[in-house]
Amino acid sequence: MKNLNFSPLKKLEIILEGAYQEFATDLLDRAGVSGYTIVNNLSGKGRHGFHEGHLMFNEEAVLIMIIVAVPEELVKPILEGYAPFFSEHTGVVFISDIQVTRLVKFKS
Repeated sequence: MKNLNFSPLKKLEIILEGAYQEFATDLLDRAGVSGYTIVNNLSGKGRHGFHEGHLMFNEEAVLIMIIVAVPEELVKPILEGYAPFFSEHTGVVFISDIQVTRLVKFKS
């Protein structure tokens, strides 16, 4: 791609129950993350069977995914913050290497 500069970052995809969204985003804010995307009403199948994405009367019972792109040095502190939570609650964190344009958007 001509005239585009790419910079390496890590992408974290944090999947957990919607009831814990505030906890999860507060941890990211305290870690110095400049922004994130939240995807609501996830559906899928895992170890506990199929999970329906949209429940009509209880938005806190649905699964959400928080997507965040961070420099590598933030990954360990973020994971250490989530470790006690995930030892008691359902959920998962996926980590992958990514390349982004406009690195300035990912700095706080």
